[in-house]
Amino acid sequence: MGYNISAMKCNLCQRNCNVERSDKKGVCRTDGIMLSRVARHDWEEPCISGAKGSGAVFFAGCNLHCRFCQNYDISVVPHGVEISVERLADVIANVQDSGAANINLITPTHFSDKVAQALSLVKPYLHIPVVYNTGSYEKVSALQRLEGLVDVYLPDIKFCDADVSRTLAGAADYFDTATAAVAEMRRQQPRDVFDEEGYIKRGVIVRHLVLPSFVEDTKRILDWLAAFDNDIYVSLMSQYFVTRRSDIPALNRRLFRHEYRAACEYFANVGLHNGYFQEMSSATRDYLPDFDDGEMRRLLENIPRIF
Repeated sequence: MGYNISAMKCNLCQRNCNVERSDKKGVCRTDGIMLSRVARHDWEEPCISGAKGSGAVFFAGCNLHCRFCQNYDISVVPHGVEISVERLADVIANVQDSGAANINLITPTHFSDKVAQALSLVKPYLHIPVVYNTGSYEKVSALQRLEGLVDVYLPDIKFCDADVSRTLAGAADYFDTATAAVAEMRRQQPRDVFDEEGYIKRGVIVRHLVLPSFVEDTKRILDWLAAFDNDIYVSLMSQYFVTRRSDIPALNRRLFRHEYRAACEYFANVGLHNGYFQEMSSATRDYLPDFDDGEMRRLLENIPRIF
C-alpha cells in the first residue's frame, strides 16, 4: 500500500526513499501533513477558479524539486504548520464553507495516503468538487486509494525526454511515471463534466508549462496526449519566469513569444482541440501567493474542530 508496514519506511511515491520520515527526511523533506497556505486562489484555469475562486490548500514539500519551481519557498525549503488527518478534514470542510468553487489540493503527492484518510472523513459532507493538483510523479497504487474521493485531477506532464527530466528534476523516469499516473486518473474520471456556470465537476485537465529552449520536448508531450485521448483538456502554460539564477542557461531567461506560439500551433496541428492558453503577461511574480506561517496558524486557530 506504499509503506513497508513492519518498518514504516516510506515508499509512497516514485522516489522510493525507503526512510522512516519521522527520523530521516526523504526527497520531500517532510514527515506529517504540513500546510503552508489555505486561501481563495483566483488564477487557476477558468473552469476551476472562475468568479468564485478556487479553495487552495497548499501542502509544504515536494517529491520533485524542479530546478525552476515557482513555489520554491515552500516546496524545496518546506515550512508551514503540521496538522493531523482530522484537522485536514476540518480545513477541507472550512474551505467549502468559504464559498469556493472547489477544494484544490496543491502538491499533495507525498501526503497522498493521509489525504485519502482525510477525504474519507469529510467527503460525505462535501457538495463541491475535490481537485487533486499534482506534479504527477505518482505511483498508480497511491492514486488508486483516491478513487471515489477525488472529482477532478489536475496533473502536470512536465517533461518527456529522460535527459531533460534528469537534469531539471533528478527523475529520469518522470515521463513513464507521469503518463501512467494520467492514465489511471483518466480511468477513474473518464468523462469531463461541467456545470451550467462552466465550472468543472468531474474529469481530468493536464497541465504543461512551456520552458524556454525546450519546445521540442513540449511537442513530444503533446504527441503523447493526442494519441492517448485527443479530447482531453490540456492547459498549455506560458507563465515561466526566472525564480533564481541557474547553471542551466536556458532557465535564466523568459519564454520567447515565438516559442509559445510554436507550442500553441503544434497543439492544434497534432489534433488536440480542448484546452486553455495563457497570455504572455502571466509570466510574473504578481500571481504568486504569500506563504506566511503565522497567518496559517491564525487561520487554523479559527477553524472549528469537526472530526
